[in-house]
Amino acid sequence: MCGRYVVKNPVTKTNNLVKSAIQVEDTENYNAHPYQKLPVIKKYKNGNTLENLQWGLVPSWAKDKDFKALINARLETIDEKVSFKKLIKNNRCVAVADGFYEWKREKKEKTPHYFTRKDTNFIYLAGIFEEDQFCLITEDAKDNIKEIHHRQPVILNQTDINRYLNTELQGSAFLRERKIPDLIFHEVSKDVNKPTNNSASLVQPV
Repeated sequence: MCGRYVVKNPVTKTNNLVKSAIQVEDTENYNAHPYQKLPVIKKYKNGNTLENLQWGLVPSWAKDKDFKALINARLETIDEKVSFKKLIKNNRCVAVADGFYEWKREKKEKTPHYFTRKDTNFIYLAGIFEEDQFCLITEDAKDNIKEIHHRQPVILNQTDINRYLNTELQGSAFLRERKIPDLIFHEVSKDVNKPTNNSASLVQPV
């Protein structure tokens, strides 16, 4: 799964990718977590925009007020799940990030690690949205990631963004065929476990 990530200066990062940024500022968020409003790229007829959506999606059909918001959707089953199949067809978005966190479980201990691209490029996370909410798409982890966790977010290259947002193309098929970037990672402080902690020290190696 993907439950935390880092996003710094999203407006500057995307100024050549979007036509406008709607109520998004160049802030530094070292502990982006579910239920926060976070910057994503969406496609409109007159161009792409950067706007804030809440991470965690409650499907419109859910009648139970206690329905737990969905933060991840599995790529392998996204075309089958009633919660996601219409969204991957019509409602795609891309979250902007610098890196993400994942936890290695050993017995009762969970150790956080921070992941970035080996080539140091920005990370773009494939997602789906409904109204003002979104969730991220995940897939099986690559070989070097499996030692930490068996899942990882679906990461797009910058050149993939417009193709993924083009709903005339089948979204899930494109994601399965894209080139997956290489990642590197290191262990970080357990301070990241607390969502209210938010400083550059969270991504420093320990």
